[in-house]
Amino acid sequence: MLGRNLFRTCVMAAVLAAGCAASPEPMPTPAEEQAAAADPYLWLEEVEGERALAWVHQQNNRSLPVLENDPRYAGLLNAALEVAQSRDRLPLGQIRGGYVYNFWQDPDHVRGILRRAPIAGYAANNPRWETVLDIDALARTENANWVYQGADCDPSGVRCMVSLSNGGLDASTDREFDLQTRQFVAGGFVVPEAKSNIGWLDRDTLLVATNWGEGSLTESGYPFILKAWRRGTPLASATEIMRGEATDVSLGVATFEDESGDHIAIAVEGETFFETVYSLITPQGPQRLTLPRKSTIHEFFADRLIVTLEEAWTVGGQTYPSGGLLAIPLASATRAAPTIEVIFAPNDRQSIEDVEATRDGLLVAGFDNVRGRLQRFTLRSGSWRGEQIALPPTGVVTLPGMSTSESRAFAVFEDFLTPPTLYALNGTQARSVRSLPAQFDASPYVTEQFEATSADGTRVPYFVVRRRDMQTNGQNPTLLYAYGGFQASQVPSYNAYIGRLWLDQGGTYVLANIRGGGEFGPNWHAAGLLTNRQRIYDDFYAVERDLVTRNITSPRRLGISGRSNGGLLMGVMLNQHPEMVNAAIIGSPLLAMLRYDQLLAGASWVGEYGSPNIPEQRAFLEQITPYQNLRAREDFPTVFIYTSTKDDRVHPGHARKYGARLDELGIPYLYYENTDGGHQANANLREAARRRTLEYMYLTQRLID
Repeated sequence: MLGRNLFRTCVMAAVLAAGCAASPEPMPTPAEEQAAAADPYLWLEEVEGERALAWVHQQNNRSLPVLENDPRYAGLLNAALEVAQSRDRLPLGQIRGGYVYNFWQDPDHVRGILRRAPIAGYAANNPRWETVLDIDALARTENANWVYQGADCDPSGVRCMVSLSNGGLDASTDREFDLQTRQFVAGGFVVPEAKSNIGWLDRDTLLVATNWGEGSLTESGYPFILKAWRRGTPLASATEIMRGEATDVSLGVATFEDESGDHIAIAVEGETFFETVYSLITPQGPQRLTLPRKSTIHEFFADRLIVTLEEAWTVGGQTYPSGGLLAIPLASATRAAPTIEVIFAPNDRQSIEDVEATRDGLLVAGFDNVRGRLQRFTLRSGSWRGEQIALPPTGVVTLPGMSTSESRAFAVFEDFLTPPTLYALNGTQARSVRSLPAQFDASPYVTEQFEATSADGTRVPYFVVRRRDMQTNGQNPTLLYAYGGFQASQVPSYNAYIGRLWLDQGGTYVLANIRGGGEFGPNWHAAGLLTNRQRIYDDFYAVERDLVTRNITSPRRLGISGRSNGGLLMGVMLNQHPEMVNAAIIGSPLLAMLRYDQLLAGASWVGEYGSPNIPEQRAFLEQITPYQNLRAREDFPTVFIYTSTKDDRVHPGHARKYGARLDELGIPYLYYENTDGGHQANANLREAARRRTLEYMYLTQRLID
């Protein structure tokens, strides 16, 4: 998921300080008085308010010793640090200009370095890395808490706009960087801190959507005005290209280059989180593309837009299925009935996760019954031909960044117990280049896939990672994780934190593929949208029950975990079925759903959750909102809540107010708020290790003890 609260401060000369302090407070409006009466903890929404931060410090000081003073904590932290700071990681990156660019963090590079190696040496597992940009050194030189957020490069591949975040915020400062000189460009492009979206029109022109001042941001806190900024001119003189609406989620730009070097720019107007209007940027102005609002442009290949559908699309008298992969010649893309070529049409148990273009064709990674598959599609005489690439039959396949100017391509395979392995691809052949050394001994464990039956009869798959000798006696400490939203698939990937901090401590791990995700394509997600969201919660409850029915675990030994939208899932499940669990981790959560749309980026998610301003949708939100529905119950477990002060995506007020309400009801809980870290609640490897150690220490105390 994808704001910021602005706080008015009085910064005056000393002679005026007294007058400033004495200024009368504005009288609250009747609506504000009503809101405060309904929600006594609104003051905790003041992200850096003095009273709110005092509450945060009190909570941290109360909760952290409970976990960190446990004699087992130090051992778990050491294990987590070994995982986080291990140098044995696959150096994945973006192919560009004959190099593989990789962002790398380790104990010597806590903030990280951007580095590169020639493709040939990389493919031979003998990369010769050279540092391009050292974020640690930059932070020291500039006395700034920089977190690297990525880079977008111009068509020549020499100049890039580097995004730097203060402490992990979504908002970033964007600065022009030269890959040849390895220096920021003197007098080059600089876009001040904002939730900007930037693309290169040509070497001397940027397309910029940013905070242009009052009235230029959407209700979600993102820009809706796109301008062209010429080199050598001030940003304020940039020329408007197009504008969306304040009610949109955002307006941005995507740029693509095909195998012939042709370059196009497309304006991306997000009317809602899932509905987008695309417009081709031309010298004559933006030209709207004929695409359904629920679709995604992945690549530009052979003068064709490569598009996936998130809904069925009827055009030119023919219907194309949701989840399908299409090619649309650019020359016809603005017509009422464009030319459409079907590349791949998945069945109802298949999905597409990623599409990457090389000079020779398309690589398509996806799932078949939540098991990874990789296909290669080539265009011959106007027809698309698909071939399977031989990789292990289970797990997940991901595609590091390809280049349309290169034939070389790579893929990564992993599963719960198999460390990531890098493969070099040649046609339909895959050659292992390097496997990550195991970070835990997987030999005692096995993975199984089961299905639970939800309330409406839907089959819901889930994975169990357990000891081979596990007894089905209901006494196994079990962690159940799920997300259930935004078409985000939960897949069988390698996680050494789970291995070292949970499986090796005697735990069992479960991953549920509930509706709301994308494991079976867009329809699996759409089934749980808006007022149908109870299906997601029924799915999760079905998995809980199935685990108990199979005697894998019991409510005494079952814990659940989720973050962001998964944090909302945890809150709902605790209200609906607290008797099923003895632990719950609620990370960076949405919880106060009757005003979520007023907090930071919350308005952008109305397409997922519904609007509190629409009576029917509000009535449903009133039924499920975790914060407002908290009640004192003896069977409510002690929960662990975490968030970040610098989360400018999901407002930390959700977590804070939920904790305050638990305190009011006399329900025990633990609370951790990191002052840095953004939505991930950690800004570097050490913070990541600490957060995960706190989580598993809590689980150990609740489920193993």
